[in-house]
Amino acid sequence: MMGLPALILFVGCGGGTPSTSSSNSTFSISPGTLAIDTNCTGCNATNSSGSAVEQFTATLSSGGAATVNWAVSPSTGAGSIDPTSGQYTPPPYVTKDSVQVTVTATITAGTGMGATASSTVTVTPGFLQPLSPENVALGNSGTVTITGYIAEAGGSTGINYAVSSTANGSSGGQGSLGTPTCTRNANAFTSCAVAYTAPSTFLSNASTFVVATVGTSSSKTATAVLLNTAGISSNPDNHQNEQGSPINLGTSGGNNNDYDTQGNQILDCCGGTLGSMIQNSSGTQFLLSNNHVLARSDQATTGEMIVQPGLIDNGCTPNGVGSGTTPVGVLTAWLPLNSATTNADAAIAQVDSGAVNTSGAIEELGPLQSGSLAAAPPGTSSTDGKGENPAIGMVVAKSGRTTGLTCASISAINADVQVAYFKNCEESEPYFTKTYTNQIEIAGNEFSDAGDSGSLVVDTSDAEPVGLFFAGGVDQTGTSEGVANPVSTVLAELGSQQGTTFTFVGTTDHPVSCLNYATGTVTAAQAVTLSSAQTSRAQQALTQARMLVNPSAGTLGTATGKSSDHSGEAAVILYVDQNMNFTAPQALNGVRTEVIATTAEAVAAGTAPQSMLQSGGPHPLAASVITQAIAAKQQVSQSLMKQYPAFFGVGVGQSLDNPKEAALVIYVDRKQVPAALPATVNGLRTRYIIMDRLHVTRSYLTGPIRQQSHCITHAAAGQASHTFDHLPSHELRGLNLF
Repeated sequence: MMGLPALILFVGCGGGTPSTSSSNSTFSISPGTLAIDTNCTGCNATNSSGSAVEQFTATLSSGGAATVNWAVSPSTGAGSIDPTSGQYTPPPYVTKDSVQVTVTATITAGTGMGATASSTVTVTPGFLQPLSPENVALGNSGTVTITGYIAEAGGSTGINYAVSSTANGSSGGQGSLGTPTCTRNANAFTSCAVAYTAPSTFLSNASTFVVATVGTSSSKTATAVLLNTAGISSNPDNHQNEQGSPINLGTSGGNNNDYDTQGNQILDCCGGTLGSMIQNSSGTQFLLSNNHVLARSDQATTGEMIVQPGLIDNGCTPNGVGSGTTPVGVLTAWLPLNSATTNADAAIAQVDSGAVNTSGAIEELGPLQSGSLAAAPPGTSSTDGKGENPAIGMVVAKSGRTTGLTCASISAINADVQVAYFKNCEESEPYFTKTYTNQIEIAGNEFSDAGDSGSLVVDTSDAEPVGLFFAGGVDQTGTSEGVANPVSTVLAELGSQQGTTFTFVGTTDHPVSCLNYATGTVTAAQAVTLSSAQTSRAQQALTQARMLVNPSAGTLGTATGKSSDHSGEAAVILYVDQNMNFTAPQALNGVRTEVIATTAEAVAAGTAPQSMLQSGGPHPLAASVITQAIAAKQQVSQSLMKQYPAFFGVGVGQSLDNPKEAALVIYVDRKQVPAALPATVNGLRTRYIIMDRLHVTRSYLTGPIRQQSHCITHAAAGQASHTFDHLPSHELRGLNLF
């Protein structure tokens, strides 16, 4: 789910250059000077909530820490600093190209009481949000306009764009760019747009990137462009527009009361995806999405209006206050998040007559027509509308508000995950932390982002429903991770609550075009430079590995390598005969093994693959292997998360070091990674995904790239929601409720 802050009033952000001295005869502070942007790009620390901050320190001339009180000036527009800890947070926006802030420390105890020292911080604007669109698919010579917003009103800072082969690069990509044009106004955030044109010819599908930088900041954000030979043009921004009645699904929507207020002013708002349609045994049709999209994380009341698009895409203007949204349903029921008996994040809204396409058509789920994908209902014919069970490696698609139609593979099933919920869009009011069981994990670049919550996840081979998407993010390798509730759980629990049977509204099974931006998990892991300690461990284990070489038994050779199950960790490669069945040890001398099937000729010639990716990728796991792995996972999942507080998710997937084996797929808090992580648990290999904890995120001014914040203030209509300090900033959470 996505949140949008309202632009209230820009305060002055500093005057002339302050005169400062960071040291004197009594003490000094560090850093003495500093240049950062509004996203705190380049800051040296994080606070207890995970937000990026600059940590200032004070040291006595005689040595040791000085006891000081910290303050910033000017009084408005300077950001904030913790008076005790010295953790500084820059302002979320500025009103000119650079602002100079004075950080002052005053000794409050001991020698030199009352002495002061000051530091100068230069703050420049950063990005407010990812580029729009964040991803797009184009055929030969296809064009798209890409727009970025920066945290500055007025001034002259602009955005520089470049075509690149990587999301963080500056060159090497395919296609061309026009000249950027910027719109500046003292009462609105600056936006800069550029036209991208795909090459006139390309022979195979490929991803390229339009990378943006802003001013002197080192932060970057990029649009991923999927160049496809099928000639498909797919722009997710179309999913955010107001549609004419009856609307299609897979589009922006939400609760008309999903906003936060200060006094009688709306400060921010939230929105997600109206994902699909279900019907009860009487044939009454309902919109299906998440609780946190339709029911405001249990804070709503029955009968509240559901609108399309969501307030996030209408400048935080509720229906009844202004135009731009269409009522499409009324909130009917939801699975309470704070109940121990619920295991899905789901809510339904009875459809307003004539407001929604009664076929259940979802944007871009249909065939290619004149370069665009038609809307189509999900497939329901082979399951009578009940949907399919997930499977490891199943290729799935979803059509959502933010990233549109995207495809990826199921990376784990039967996952236990912990998720934190909040009462408001700004996430200043914690509500409940819930542990879900038997969830679906999905991995693939650009698969999802904030605002895609509520999307229906379908099997691309037949469009049958598989999951209800509700969480996602990006791991340390840059791969998108998503979590979905199994549709069987969603339908069963809603049906039990309402005393009826629910099924999906759909049509005859049909394939779905797969816009797959690929996954970089193995590639990123193999690109990591190992530490000298890891290299040494691999060399020590290599001696033991050489003792296993026996071509007649199926082991052809060995070498040192890198684990793909745990990026940054060494592995010993065991080359095994691809025509023989050899059971390899999972570790040697505490070092993971990477098992690669090949031929004796390739080993002898030195052309054997160095990773699973080079060997052609994984093959499906045997059903018996998955069954045994689920049983083993069930025995240890809860105890693992207690033993390792940094673990917040445990599921069953496929090992990337030995694709014939299952693995425990474990989410690890990137801020609390244990010094040592076991290579095996309960007889299973372990595959670690390092990222931030699952929690509710409405993308409200969340850094390092803060979300869209260019709407205007409105008087609150109807019930007032929650109050908070305007325009605070938050660190982007890696895997979030969307």
